[in-house]
Amino acid sequence: MEPESEDLLASAATAAGSLQGHAHGPLTPEDHPVTPTSTRSRRDLCPGVLRPWSADDGALVRVRLVGGRVPAASLAGLAEVARTYGDGRLHLTGRANLQLRALPWADPAGGALPDEVVAAVEATGLLPSRTHELGRNVMVSPFSGLAGGRADLRPVADELDALLRADAALADLPGRFLQVLDDGRGDLVDRGTDLGLVALDEHDGQLRVGDAWGPVVALDEAPRRLADLASRFLATRGSGRTAPWHVEELDAPLLAATQRDPRVPAAGARAAYGPQAGGDHVAVPDGVLDRGLVDRLVAPGRELVVTPWHGVVVPAPTSPGVAA
Repeated sequence: MEPESEDLLASAATAAGSLQGHAHGPLTPEDHPVTPTSTRSRRDLCPGVLRPWSADDGALVRVRLVGGRVPAASLAGLAEVARTYGDGRLHLTGRANLQLRALPWADPAGGALPDEVVAAVEATGLLPSRTHELGRNVMVSPFSGLAGGRADLRPVADELDALLRADAALADLPGRFLQVLDDGRGDLVDRGTDLGLVALDEHDGQLRVGDAWGPVVALDEAPRRLADLASRFLATRGSGRTAPWHVEELDAPLLAATQRDPRVPAAGARAAYGPQAGGDHVAVPDGVLDRGLVDRLVAPGRELVVTPWHGVVVPAPTSPGVAA
């Protein structure tokens, strides 16, 4: 079974209450983020708003959040979309994204959402590009810029996202292609990825290229370097049904490997739940946001951060860059 279909079946089982949990809650569609295989026989089918997945309870869509960040008003708006058209809940994923379930189809044959549902999602501000939505898979240490870490990687992620959306060719990135940015605390350094960055100090970071390490670069150069590598991946992979989904599936290395810099941190612990420096990491039971929990989270009216561990960070009012 292909990784994405296996993960989506796990999500369906979770929704039905039949999947046993692990240390941080039940599995979600993205708990196995990068699973290379030697050959592909079809294009990836990872869902998006414009490419829904057909689940037993209707259409399933994924809304990608760069670095897990979501304005409170946007989260409230998306929850309203779920209540109006779907199962009334938002479902967290292992890549710190959100999913909506039980949505209607535009026609009985399926394949697309009704225009009014797509427009409702767009109105939240969480679908900034119809053409590039599938390739906007960028994870960031959730507390980056709030507390701890060696550097605030939120600007790096924002610039990378802008570069991805600005290049028409990058709309062809597979929906499973992932970029992971660890701010030097080590919470994501062991996360499987296609491309990535680990902060070494407040100025520099080392690139990740599949399972290998790339060069050390200035943080302000990292977005362009990552976008260029994504372009190189597309040029190298070719096209058609057998084209690779991941860097590690290419016939040759995307970039000459270098040694892991000694400043790269060891894998660190995931952020604990509860109040801490930078904010409150609120646990989301079973990775499902119901109306009561959404109302509680959005009350402060500031930007929130969905985490890869079935949680949402409510930043402290005094955290850097947080508007009260």
